[in-house]
Amino acid sequence: MVKEIDSKKLESRITAGEDLMLLDIRSETEVAHGMLPNSEHLPMHLLPTKMNEFPADKEIILYCQSGARSHHACMYLMQQGLQNVVNLRGGIIDWARSGFEIVAYS
Repeated sequence: MVKEIDSKKLESRITAGEDLMLLDIRSETEVAHGMLPNSEHLPMHLLPTKMNEFPADKEIILYCQSGARSHHACMYLMQQGLQNVVNLRGGIIDWARSGFEIVAYS
């Protein structure tokens, strides 16, 4: 079962300074419209090529546009043995609707 977090809880954990890895798995076109602050961009199709680079000592929060792709990506990573992955429920759409900051992709 995939662990999930909602935007409000994630924002409070970020504000509290928790050491989290935020991973935006959307396409280049999608991230051009902005992303969560302090996120890393890794398109979903490249996840298998980076398996050995994911930290084991911190939570990895995956997100996409609506939360559907990142949910599947979390399932995939869990099948590969990573248990520290969490899906952002509602994706960046819910994050933006909650009024939280979106930053330019750089």
